[in-house]
Amino acid sequence: MSVNDPLGDMLTRIRNAQSRGRTSVSSPSSKLRVRVLDVLQAEGYIRGYSEVEHSNGTAEVQIELKYAEGTPVIREIQRVSTPGRRVYTSVKSIPVVHKGLGVSILSTPKGVMADYDAREHNVGGEVLCRVF
Repeated sequence: MSVNDPLGDMLTRIRNAQSRGRTSVSSPSSKLRVRVLDVLQAEGYIRGYSEVEHSNGTAEVQIELKYAEGTPVIREIQRVSTPGRRVYTSVKSIPVVHKGLGVSILSTPKGVMADYDAREHNVGGEVLCRVF
C-alpha cells in the first residue's frame, strides 16, 4: 500500500504503540526515517532501533520504545511539515518546544538534526516534527 506521508506514518505508529503500552513497533525503512530515529535515540526518547531485511527485499525498522515508571517518555510527537504544506525556518526563527524541554527535528543541508544542533551549525531548514 502506498503511503503519502511516510514520516507521518512512522510518528503515528509510535504514538499508537505507546498509547497501547507496546514495547516495540515496526515501520517500513527509509533513509529519512532512520535519520529521524537517530535523533530520537540521541535525545533519549527511544531505546533504539534495528533494521530488518526481509526475504522479499523489503526493509523494516523495529523501534524499541522507552518508558519511565510505566509512562511513555514521549508525551507528544507531532508532524509539523507535511507533503501538502512544507514549513521552512531560518536559523534565527527555529521554534523552541516547551521552553527548551522538547526538541524540534529539522532537515537541513547538513543533515537531519535537533534544533539546538541546527543553531550551533548556524543552519535552518525544514521543520519535520516536534517531540516533547
